[in-house]
Amino acid sequence: QVQLVESGGGSVQAGGSLRLSCAASGYIYSSACMGWFRQAPGKEREGVMVIYIRAGTTYYADSVKGRFTISQDNAKKTLYLQMNSLKPEDTAMYYCAARIATCGGTWYNPNLFGYWGQGTQVTVSS
Repeated sequence: QVQLVESGGGSVQAGGSLRLSCAASGYIYSSACMGWFRQAPGKEREGVMVIYIRAGTTYYADSVKGRFTISQDNAKKTLYLQMNSLKPEDTAMYYCAARIATCGGTWYNPNLFGYWGQGTQVTVSS
């Protein structure tokens, strides 16, 4: 059974940093496109940043370019999202997601990801 468990959310002021973690269990990790989505109140869930674990290829939203980075610890089957220079508009529930496929041009579509964590709240105050 595949499980994704997130941790690391919290509240920070604008300009601050947070690091999210997503620990994966099951056989998904090495074959996965895995990463982070977020959903703010009243908005649709959107792709933030993902990585194809096997190749290390990353994909990200323009809104986080230069501020967020994704990294992996394959021994721990854990993915990290380092978020720097946080803005109030980054406030959302952040979800770890995975699919057993490459990432490619559809990486941002949450409907194509079958495995989800429970979410962790990130709140950025101005």
